[in-house]
Amino acid sequence: MSGEIHCPLCRGVEIAFYFIDRARSYFCCDNCGLVFVPPAQYVSRRMERAEYELHQNDISDLAYRKFLSRLMSPLIERLSYGAHGLDFGCGPGPALAHMLREIGFEVALYDSFFAPDKGTLDAEYDFICATEVVEHLHRPGQELERLWSLLRPGGWMGVMTKLLIDRSAFARWHYKNDATHVCFFSVNTWRWWVQNHDASLEIIGGDVILLQKLV
Repeated sequence: MSGEIHCPLCRGVEIAFYFIDRARSYFCCDNCGLVFVPPAQYVSRRMERAEYELHQNDISDLAYRKFLSRLMSPLIERLSYGAHGLDFGCGPGPALAHMLREIGFEVALYDSFFAPDKGTLDAEYDFICATEVVEHLHRPGQELERLWSLLRPGGWMGVMTKLLIDRSAFARWHYKNDATHVCFFSVNTWRWWVQNHDASLEIIGGDVILLQKLV
């Protein structure tokens, strides 16, 4: 397997078979620990968009607001009032951006399907949110590096994605069954990431990751 597939996060070539189900194969990077689906098994961009359009992200849905608050609440505790942020991968209904604006934060939007203004990727931000996004990225290493470059020193990146536990749990994990989920991060993957950046790491629960840019 080495040399045939590169890790989409660290570009490592020491890749091991991890799991297979009726739909796809999964591989694990020995360097960063990312578990990923090979590009040949990605769905088409048309099918990907159709899946996202099924999402019910209604800002008036109290349960959905509570879900987003799992990231928003600890993040805003670390921000100055009125900080300027980016909601990356905001989807067709940018509910998190709306919630942040309600309490005085300025939030720009970017989504390759629903808010494709690349000008927002040329600005600097005090914080960046990526809720239920990184598991969809085909080039997570490239995308995370780009987002990191947009953060001011001391800024925060808040990520929400379910964390992989181990192979046994993965076999039963509903999260892998979404055909648009192609990258699966563990605690060790995020530890690898901060070790290769001037960053601090806080993990809250099983799906909230807070990264601070130290310099």
